[in-house]
Amino acid sequence: MEIIEVFRNKMESEGYKAYIIPTSDYHNSEYISDYFKARQFLSGFTGSQGTLLITKEFAYLWVDGRYFIQAEKQVNPNYIKIMKIGTPGTPTIEQFLNDYLKDNDVLGFDGRLMSTNLVKSITNTVKAGIVIKDDVDLVNSVWPDRPNLPFSLLYNLDLLFAGKDYQKKVEDLRIKISDAEANMHIITSLEDIAWLLNLRGNDISHTPVFLSYFILTQTEAILFVDKKKLNPEVKAYLKDNNIKVKDYFDFYEYIKTIGGKNILIDLNKANYRIYSSINQRNTIINKQNPTLLMKSIKNETEIRNIKLAHNRDGALVAKLMYYVKTSYDNKAQLSEISASDYIDKLRSETKGFVDLSFNTISAFADHGAMMHYSATPETNYKIDKPGFLLVDSGGHYLEGTTDITRTFGVGKINDEMKTNFTLVLKSMINLSKAVFLKGCNGQNLDILARGPIWNELMDYKCGTGHGVGYLLSVHEAPNGFRWQKVQERNDSAVFEPGMITTNEPGIYLENKYGIRIENEMLCVPKGQSEFGDFLAFETITFAPIDLDCIKVSLLTKEEKSWLNEYHEMVYKKTNKYLTKQEKDWLKIYTRKI
Repeated sequence: MEIIEVFRNKMESEGYKAYIIPTSDYHNSEYISDYFKARQFLSGFTGSQGTLLITKEFAYLWVDGRYFIQAEKQVNPNYIKIMKIGTPGTPTIEQFLNDYLKDNDVLGFDGRLMSTNLVKSITNTVKAGIVIKDDVDLVNSVWPDRPNLPFSLLYNLDLLFAGKDYQKKVEDLRIKISDAEANMHIITSLEDIAWLLNLRGNDISHTPVFLSYFILTQTEAILFVDKKKLNPEVKAYLKDNNIKVKDYFDFYEYIKTIGGKNILIDLNKANYRIYSSINQRNTIINKQNPTLLMKSIKNETEIRNIKLAHNRDGALVAKLMYYVKTSYDNKAQLSEISASDYIDKLRSETKGFVDLSFNTISAFADHGAMMHYSATPETNYKIDKPGFLLVDSGGHYLEGTTDITRTFGVGKINDEMKTNFTLVLKSMINLSKAVFLKGCNGQNLDILARGPIWNELMDYKCGTGHGVGYLLSVHEAPNGFRWQKVQERNDSAVFEPGMITTNEPGIYLENKYGIRIENEMLCVPKGQSEFGDFLAFETITFAPIDLDCIKVSLLTKEEKSWLNEYHEMVYKKTNKYLTKQEKDWLKIYTRKI
């Protein structure tokens, strides 16, 4: 019997008409540890986002455009229907529940896994007679070999890398708490806690954070964390900074004792169990965590370190390109997995390496059309015929976090492929050259990237770029590029100098190939005039863009000039990390066109 049928039987025995399983942990993290992968366990879908609704009769999986193709391939249509978010005729989960549920039907979910705003949206939409039970983890009863909660030791991020100490950060944060007319701030976001405390861990694969909650007032700071994760150095650090430590699982009992406070809390990040525990006895000030913007604006030390990390990382991507091209030309064994293993090994041997910043995407031919494809031994393509190999990869270093995509051509690329590759390149260059008035956000600028692709009546079903953390999440709000505002992505903030954002337009043709070119860009001041303050972007990623795939006749004089200057910098910044053979090869692949 399918596990989803086992779960449905459990639901019916407990009296539930419908049950929601989101992709989340207790902190609404984007990436989650194995313990929390209940949606994947029940559906078979391995994408990083998606919401599963199991009803008495059938199941439904809501996914966004990044995962339409992947979900169709992974999910059994006999049990689960794919709900493609944003497509005509697809209801939201709230609308679906309102149509489906009748008076006295019971809707269930684990309130620790559901964002407060989603639950409030559901309760505001469904009929008044619906019964909601938010205090049961039904998945646990059908998952006998469920992984354990993650465990990793915490470590200090030295000021040499962080650039700003905890005391200064918390001093600034307390001012913002006061400005919000609050006398208490509850932080549930793991990245915000790690950044504020200058501590890191490894509780989530490829995201160096640790399970915790943090409460801050004007006189007190309390960290809720598994005390066994604290080594003597970290214990001393917390004591020296007057941070009280309580056990991670004491948090929910502790917040039940809080009363009469004006609590600043981000209900986009805080789960519903937290909200329901504090709402009745306190005044809730629902605002974005101030630390979200604070950490997105990198300080001078972070910027200097990140640039160094990118120079070394770009050299690794050049090595990968050399490996792919020469292996194919020499008819050596080459596959999606061997390519990803190669770049992963290079990173692991690099100075300052902490972890990969996400699972490397190595996608050949039609696999490239799945934006977040992950090769397995069962799906692993050999690279033994002409085509595109798309490799999206990155690393966490003590000097910062990288995220870079290159699409390599192997063999003879046809004219259509060259045309589409060149369109993506034009799109990336357009956005790289942007000069804009301060006050613009990604919605204002996204057309610069999509324009050349939209001109050909094509599009890509994702944002053009996202913020990047410093040895934190590779996807960091609140900055990004997206032509539509997507509430849950929270990436429409006004650009500020110091923000780092990816620039990654693409073309994805199902059953054919995918193309993506991705650099990271630093927002910098451009100048002032009587019309206001102007900003621009400084590209900080340096790796060759495959000249074999470019249809030069489609590039303007200005675009060719940009690419030539960029490739000159690629060679200058990366050649010292390469062998003589690799340098000679790179000279050819960074030549002027």
